[in-house]
Amino acid sequence: MSIATTSVQIGRKPAPVTMTDKAMTKVAELLAEEEGSDELALRVAVRPGGCSGYSYDMFFDSEIADDDIVRTFGTVKMVVDAESAELIKGAELDYRDGLQGAGFHISNPNATKTCGCGSSFS
Repeated sequence: MSIATTSVQIGRKPAPVTMTDKAMTKVAELLAEEEGSDELALRVAVRPGGCSGYSYDMFFDSEIADDDIVRTFGTVKMVVDAESAELIKGAELDYRDGLQGAGFHISNPNATKTCGCGSSFS
């Protein structure tokens, strides 16, 4: 698995989430299909809920708050709010396409417990 190394750091905080080349390519493809994609960023967040306590949330967003952490991977801008950044610090976003289905996957070293669906953790 190769990790995209073209991240640009803005501010002093390190990127809370890295992105593999496969994930970067897939996000870039999805952004290309969106109208006004030049203004959109991939927002990665953690929300209360899910069967293990927290769940991941990813969506395209055009609003960036002053305390958001913004990183660029190739042509993809990723945004993480400060509270979520603490819960997913050191995580990796990957895209998998296999016989069991395709989708994004977050490997989070801070998760002490995950559920079977892979989209919630504690």
